Amino acid sequence: MLDESEASEKEDSDKEVPKEEIKLQFHWYLMIFFIIYYLSYVISGMIFMFYIVYIFVPYVLLVNGFVALFTHLESLLAFFALPLVIVFSYLSRLFIVGLITRMFWSFAERRSPTKDGVIPRNIASKAVNYYHIKSFMIKYGKNTFMKSVFPWFANWFFNFVGTSVIKRGATLEESVVTDKNVQIGENCYVGVNSALASHVVEGIFGNISYFKVVLGDNVTLAGFNTIGPGNLLSDNSYLLPMAAATKHNKTKGDSYYYGMPLRRIFKKKTMDYLKVSEEDLNRAEELRIKQENKKGNRSNQE
Repeated sequence: MLDESEASEKEDSDKEVPKEEIKLQFHWYLMIFFIIYYLSYVISGMIFMFYIVYIFVPYVLLVNGFVALFTHLESLLAFFALPLVIVFSYLSRLFIVGLITRMFWSFAERRSPTKDGVIPRNIASKAVNYYHIKSFMIKYGKNTFMKSVFPWFANWFFNFVGTSVIKRGATLEESVVTDKNVQIGENCYVGVNSALASHVVEGIFGNISYFKVVLGDNVTLAGFNTIGPGNLLSDNSYLLPMAAATKHNKTKGDSYYYGMPLRRIFKKKTMDYLKVSEEDLNRAEELRIKQENKKGNRSNQE
């Protein structure tokens, strides 16, 4: 017979929620990576090699004499077209990376659409499996664009694939996340190592909080900022370096914010931090209003 304490412990242990091991499905990860990686290089490489074999070699490398290279129009065009072909091949590779990633993403979205909520990890489900697959498939394309010669094309990549909505004039610096379920308004700046984390795992084997992060227009993240799931940064919110927001916060906008957790910095603290006078702040506010009026007039004319 068990005494009361042992019986109570046994009852509590029976009530514990079972934790299942996540099925990472590495075969899907490897297949997605190799298809995106090799097809992007093969197709762009074929474009480049076609130019080299059929145009550059016969019209540039096999001409009769150095002078003929600059006296024959075909040779001259083939020679000066080389940098353009290199750039075109490079851009075609970026486009193919985006196109194949979009195809995989669309298929995954049809099987398990992205929606706000908490994804449990203690039971086997299609949502948790596709969460991991979609998180993996976007990484290669994201890093390819962010680390490319044309990093500003990353905005096009996220919009084209459909992972996020990034509007005109937004600038995204390199970061760990900021890749899916994010909406960024016009003229925003997301500074270096600033994370728009629409998804977080609560604990090592905890559930996944997955909520959209929304930035209004003219929002600035100075750098090393962390914004948790479900946050809304309203128009004209300016975050000082290392300011961070926990889950499901909303700023009023038209102000500066600092600290962890995020809180508004008032006028006197702003003046002390930036070492400016009240006249400087008034001039900045007048300039902001003037720019907004110009923008409004231009929109009305359009």
